Amino acid sequence: MGNQTIYTELFLAGLSDLPALQLPLFLFFLLIYLLTLIGNFLIITLIITDSHLHVPMYFFIGNLAGLDLCCSSVTAPQMLFDLHTGRRMRTVTACMTQVFFFMSFAGCEVFLLSTMSYDRYVAICQPLHYTQIMQWKVCAQLVSIVWCIGFTNSLVHTVYALKLKFCQSQIIKNFFCDLPQLFQISCNDIYINIMLIFLFDGFLGVVTFIPILLSYIFIFKTVLKMKVKDNKTKVFSTCTSHLTVVFIFYISVVLNYFTPGSSYHFASYKVMSVFYTVILPLLNPLIYSLRNQDFRVALQNISRKMISILT
Repeated sequence: MGNQTIYTELFLAGLSDLPALQLPLFLFFLLIYLLTLIGNFLIITLIITDSHLHVPMYFFIGNLAGLDLCCSSVTAPQMLFDLHTGRRMRTVTACMTQVFFFMSFAGCEVFLLSTMSYDRYVAICQPLHYTQIMQWKVCAQLVSIVWCIGFTNSLVHTVYALKLKFCQSQIIKNFFCDLPQLFQISCNDIYINIMLIFLFDGFLGVVTFIPILLSYIFIFKTVLKMKVKDNKTKVFSTCTSHLTVVFIFYISVVLNYFTPGSSYHFASYKVMSVFYTVILPLLNPLIYSLRNQDFRVALQNISRKMISILT
């Protein structure tokens, strides 16, 4: 690296270089971001205000909504600013800050989804012991552990990423700072960084996925033994919502972080990145609210209260 220029500012490739697309993209993603804020804030508000939702399952869903708000807010506002102004420059420090917070919230979400599957297992397979096992103190401890592991995992990756020097290129082939694209333009040996992702994140991914898999094996065995059709329908509705979120999230993460970069075109990276940073935080509240009777009832109740206050 002796005779090479070390860049202290990096340039994001963005979503498109076509000037005619900047305004339509800005308006589209502004709408998506606003809907994400409204949807997730609405879920959190309903859970806080409706006493019928003061149960562990909705406590975890509320935390998931909070994480979706954080994940989206780490990337979307800056992306909208870039689309509006055309300025896509980032200092390396700003880039690493974005990497840290995004990986923290994404890591928390992985562990939270695993915790939610355990909660469903206890509720369905051990209903008589549910209140004893999933006490509020236990739920708070589980969520605290989730946040601690997520931020610790991100801190490890960020510390090693801070050692990277960028001299091969100044252009990050994405619309936000993410590790796979930063590795592509680094002139350091990234062997340790890659091994950390495959070994550390791979191990944590397996550790979180196994409880999900085992939980739902036992859940489906229990459901098949149920004689009341309405109970089966309600359980399948709840579990399908959670499994849909798990499936979408895991597929997105695996394709982005555990697939060799050379096998993907730049456009593929952008599509995946847009999906799990912008679209997925919008889908989660829709998946949970539209398929959940309790949320629909709570929304109707709060709507009636608002109408009565206004009239």
